[in-house]
Amino acid sequence: MIRSEKRPSEEPLNSEDLARCQQVFERLKADICLDEDHEEINRLAAITIELYRQGVRREDQLREMVAAARGH
Repeated sequence: MIRSEKRPSEEPLNSEDLARCQQVFERLKADICLDEDHEEINRLAAITIELYRQGVRREDQLREMVAAARGH
């Protein structure tokens, strides 16, 4: 029997995962002074979630990597 195993990046995020991502996102948004209407907000959220899905779980590391991925 062939089983199809999903990679971590394909697994849906649970509420705890989303809460962690939200916490990192909110802190980054405050650190770089983005308001809700700023065009960069969606990119920031997408990068945060993608890196989390790739296995970056430590909050400090996730913040640093998201900031670096933004290129600023």
